Amino acid sequence: MSTRAVVFSLTLLAAACAACTKEPSPPAPASSAEMSGHARMVEALAAAHRRTGPENRFLGDGKLVFLMQRLDALPIDAPAFDRCRLELEVGRQELRLGRTEVAIEHFQRAEELVESVPASERTAVELTVLMHCSIASLRLGENQNCVKCADGAGCMFPIEAAGVHEDPAGSRGSIPYLLRILEHGGADEPTRARARWLLNIACMTIGGAPDEVPPEHLIDPALFRSAEPFARFENAAFDRGLATLNHCGAAVIDDFDGDGAFDIMTAGFELDGEILLFMGRGDGTFDERGAASGLEGFPGGLNMIHADVDDDGDLDVYVLRGAWLDRLGRIPNSLLANDGRARFQDVTFQAGLSDRHEPTQTAAFADYDNDGDLDLYVGNENAASQLFRNTGDGTFEDVAAGAGVENHRFAKAVVFGDYDGDRFPDLFVSNDFGENRLYRNRGDGTFEDVAETAGVAGPTLSFPAWFWDFDNDGALDIYVSSYVEDLGEVAASYLDPEWDGELGRLYRGDGAGRFENVTVAMGLNRLAAAMGANFGDLDNDGWLDFYLGTGWPGYEALVPNVMYRNRGGTGFSDVSAAGGFGHLQKGHAIVFADVDGDGDQDVFEQMGGAYAGDAFHDALYVNPGHGNHWLSVELVGVTSNRSAIGARIRADFTEGSVSRSIYRHVNSGGSFGSNPLRQHLGLGGATRVDRLEICWPTSGRVQVFEDVAIDRSITIREDQETPP
Repeated sequence: MSTRAVVFSLTLLAAACAACTKEPSPPAPASSAEMSGHARMVEALAAAHRRTGPENRFLGDGKLVFLMQRLDALPIDAPAFDRCRLELEVGRQELRLGRTEVAIEHFQRAEELVESVPASERTAVELTVLMHCSIASLRLGENQNCVKCADGAGCMFPIEAAGVHEDPAGSRGSIPYLLRILEHGGADEPTRARARWLLNIACMTIGGAPDEVPPEHLIDPALFRSAEPFARFENAAFDRGLATLNHCGAAVIDDFDGDGAFDIMTAGFELDGEILLFMGRGDGTFDERGAASGLEGFPGGLNMIHADVDDDGDLDVYVLRGAWLDRLGRIPNSLLANDGRARFQDVTFQAGLSDRHEPTQTAAFADYDNDGDLDLYVGNENAASQLFRNTGDGTFEDVAAGAGVENHRFAKAVVFGDYDGDRFPDLFVSNDFGENRLYRNRGDGTFEDVAETAGVAGPTLSFPAWFWDFDNDGALDIYVSSYVEDLGEVAASYLDPEWDGELGRLYRGDGAGRFENVTVAMGLNRLAAAMGANFGDLDNDGWLDFYLGTGWPGYEALVPNVMYRNRGGTGFSDVSAAGGFGHLQKGHAIVFADVDGDGDQDVFEQMGGAYAGDAFHDALYVNPGHGNHWLSVELVGVTSNRSAIGARIRADFTEGSVSRSIYRHVNSGGSFGSNPLRQHLGLGGATRVDRLEICWPTSGRVQVFEDVAIDRSITIREDQETPP
């Protein structure tokens, strides 16, 4: 029996479990007409949790209960294969729920039964059991060491002295299983690649690499070193009170109370969790004030975005929910209105944003019709996406069908950018299991999909995406990550020079509507399997770098997060190891922001996996400084939307004897993690900005300011005449 056949049989078993559940109903309306919108949402989310919690395939125990009943009901003389596969599947569910020691017992019982499995099926079953035994042992080591680590040093890849496990039992227990797989005559190349990758990691965690790795299985350590030196960013989340233990979720950084200091909002995706709000003191330290902000007990979501939605001068937040849950994911999203003092109320029902709920984890704000207020696009999974037009009176109407942007695909990222320079924002939709969309804004309230003619339809397994200008030529480019849940593929992209799988794509725009795939030419030739991703300027050299938070739900997804440094628009270098960014745990929302106010961007990463047993501590990588200059620019729209989303900034300056220009387009960065809307401009060795140009989307106004002082934060209003 092939490995595919074993997986198929387990899938049928899971399907039988799913079939025993009832189709959930949408949340019922509030029973009291006097209930506030916030209270109604709290009740709607609580009802969704009660309805879907046990059957949630990431967090619920419904499948385990069903399988245990099947296992207990097996007659004593049941075929060995039936008992073996049930022990294996029960072990998988126990592991998913974080009951690692119990899972290992089930896997070991399955191992004892392998010899009784018919010969025609034995090879595939044995390899599957051995892999799960090894993964569970590795996870035990992570639980006993990395999750308990309180200094942020664990799991940094390649693992060295500070990250070596104090208790090596878990990793040591995994090694014999991995060696058996590698020595097994029936193992195919993908299986061997997975085992080889995990073997090298297991030996690293006990301080045994490279010496304890058999030479024929050793991965050359040079593969994991950075190609160039880079200053190391230390993970200071524990010192700053930000190392919350999270599952996969969201993060937003901006100034929510108007005091000039950046604050951090985070959330896991559990419906029984809550949003946390860390208020910044301006020096890189924070006070957690979730309760005082009105968010105590208020569930978060897998993603969040922010903007001044109601043009009242403070920043509001939109929360996305239900992703990956199919029919169980019909859960309301939330629009959280800020009162200006970082106190939030859910106004979703009042705003008309709750008529239809579909699974989603992606949305974007933009003024698509250029009428001066922000609209909202929500990318749904296997359902019509929604374009909510802001009516200007605090309510929204869904106009996606008339605008031609329903997508009807499995949307994983949506981002706006004016790639053709007509002041009307265009829309890129990254789709998993299908071609992407590039909706060109016609300027009359409608869009046309030009992805194929523009050359940006791939990859077919897409995830995070964004518009940016990576080469500072004034034209917007697109990055879109590929997403493959296969450790063998990831390992092969590192180990096999001939690997030809589906990479993410870096598309260079020409400003006239065409894009060129420059992925390999720019040095981006490894599969990263990114979930979270964002960009910023790490070293203040004026060139935008980017960070990929990697992984997928499975515990075998021990893949380093990847930081790419921009080499002057000519290519990217992987500086993950040198810079201290190569975290092996699952990275989700990523934000670039100067959280300590010292003039350079730090990196916040919301960590954790989807499974109940896969929580991890969030990370804050503090920038050590690179000696370059900077300028922080906050734009305030008057005719254009107040957040200035869609505005363009151009800075001309002289560095040494070289004249340079850099470009920023105001948005919140990537599609998982929301950067501050205040734009950070790295200026290299410049001593002043010779010319600062601001182009506003609605009014079309172009402001020009000359001889602008640097190394400071400035605010520019759309109607401003005097220099900042």
